[in-house]
Amino acid sequence: MKIQGKMFIWLSVFVLAMAIVYGVWSKEPAGTTALFLAFGLCIMIGYYLAFTARRVDAGAQDNENAEVSDDAGELGFFSPHSWQPLSLAVGGALAFMGVVFGWWLLYFSAPVILVGLFGWVFEYYRGENRTQ
Repeated sequence: MKIQGKMFIWLSVFVLAMAIVYGVWSKEPAGTTALFLAFGLCIMIGYYLAFTARRVDAGAQDNENAEVSDDAGELGFFSPHSWQPLSLAVGGALAFMGVVFGWWLLYFSAPVILVGLFGWVFEYYRGENRTQ
């Protein structure tokens, strides 16, 4: 993970330089703001990866002499299936349609979003996935 952190930190330095050059040269506020926000996102990801790399063991990607097979094995736990993202997507679509058609549509979308969010958070505390 060390190399990914370094890559994002160097990318943030490049984006910052380009934001300054673009802002001075073009004098256009929207693109300059977008580039400075991209710099902020890159530095946040780079800092997180660099901070996390100090806390975990070195992975195969940190070893220059590593083989592809050195990184084999279990990557983590992933949900086999879940209906909750569909509920959140429908609720989010209704909420965004509320901006277009009228704010009254938020009264219908808020419960759908809350049910989906509640179901996703407590997915492994109830039902058939309780023991996983």
